Amino acid sequence: MDVPIILASGSSIRATLLRNAGVPFEVEKPRVDEDAIKASLQAEGASPRDIADVLAEAKARKVHDKRPDAMVIGCDQVLVLDKSLMSKPETPAAAMEQLRALRGQQHSLLSAAVIYHDGRPIWRHVGQVRLRMRDFSDAYLAEYVDRNWTDIQHSVGAYQLESEGVRLFHSVQGDYFHVLGMPLLEILAFLTLRGVIKG
Repeated sequence: MDVPIILASGSSIRATLLRNAGVPFEVEKPRVDEDAIKASLQAEGASPRDIADVLAEAKARKVHDKRPDAMVIGCDQVLVLDKSLMSKPETPAAAMEQLRALRGQQHSLLSAAVIYHDGRPIWRHVGQVRLRMRDFSDAYLAEYVDRNWTDIQHSVGAYQLESEGVRLFHSVQGDYFHVLGMPLLEILAFLTLRGVIKG
């Protein structure tokens, strides 16, 4: 089945995951007002799972509208701590505040993906991972944010498990790829089943 695959995401790690898996694809970053969509859904009392799913679909749909010939993958990730959502930190001070709130606590990451094709969503998945941070010191926290700000400013929760951020954690329960922001195994299984990639 010769259908172009497009990743509707500006995330370099998501692109790396697909590339490392040997999937041929293009990248197109969707222009979606995530904050407005999230605020609207929260005002309606939507669950974090639904928020992640709707955001992933909005990204896939936006790119698919311009490339209806393609199979478009939209992804989103939501961090939940005590029923509250966290967003990407806007400043190093905000990153430190988020990490202080997460310190010693368990939180969840919801990793959603929606695939759009032929004018509609044809597949969706939301995976959940539970993570517990250790009780790290304020001194280490300050050094961590200072060393890693360039990268963690693009990450919900202000950490990246694939780099030094792993040192912040006591335990991780769930799929590693979900932590990175993409339910990769499930996407690959679907693309293989549909004959879009060989398997």
